[in-house]
Amino acid sequence: MTDWIDAHHHLWKYDPDQYPWMSDRMSGLRQDHGLDMFKGVAQPLGVTGSVAVQARQIVEETDYLMHIAEHDDFVRGVVGWLPLIAPDVEEYIDRFAHRPKLKGLRHVLHDEPDAFYMLRDDFNNGVTKLKHHGLTYDLLIFPDHLPQALIFVDRHPEQVFIVDHIAKPSITTGAMEPWKTGLRDLAKRENVICKISGMMTEARWDGWSDDDFTPYLDAVLEAFRPERLMFGSDWPVMTMAGHYADWMRIVRSWSARLSGSEMNAIRISTATRIYSLGD
Repeated sequence: MTDWIDAHHHLWKYDPDQYPWMSDRMSGLRQDHGLDMFKGVAQPLGVTGSVAVQARQIVEETDYLMHIAEHDDFVRGVVGWLPLIAPDVEEYIDRFAHRPKLKGLRHVLHDEPDAFYMLRDDFNNGVTKLKHHGLTYDLLIFPDHLPQALIFVDRHPEQVFIVDHIAKPSITTGAMEPWKTGLRDLAKRENVICKISGMMTEARWDGWSDDDFTPYLDAVLEAFRPERLMFGSDWPVMTMAGHYADWMRIVRSWSARLSGSEMNAIRISTATRIYSLGD
């Protein structure tokens, strides 16, 4: 069995006050989802390492994930959260940057009431601090955010950006535009990488088919090529729409036509290189 890295999953001890984004429709998420549970579904399918990604926008979230990663080598890296708009943002970054398993930061941009939050001067000031510390930035957006994402990325040409969940196209409706064109334009920036993740929850939770995902997977392959694509699950959020094994099956089947080196890039080498998981 070939090795895989899951470059996008979450872990939490459930507290209703800490996870207000879990709607009634997501009631199945309202319980603890720890590392042992994740390993139980991922390891039998060939996953040998992972990147844990923030699910709360508090500094304690980064501490929580770092503690897990530093006590279990299965979690090879963490994408945390720090207050990038804070005047003393560099002090926050300095507090964590010496810990090798912190690989990047993320802010839940697509939930901000201001659709142009990413263009704020204070937010961009925070982002300018990341490259010096070797930190990536995960870009969590909807298709409507792609025009401003182009402006945002162009302000930071030397910063590595990773698009989460292929920018969340509406797989439910089958719509391809303007998502496809916007993502293709973003992919022209060589400092932008894309995660093949989080797609099942953008489809019909109770009625998707494997073929629903193919046009979107083909589009990101054309835009980014395998060397800038990485596999991720978005576990446990993705369990609202299916099983971990479902997503692994879909990606394995779709990527079977690729060469060995191309498949290896998506499975493991892109994530290892971009997140410096060997460090």
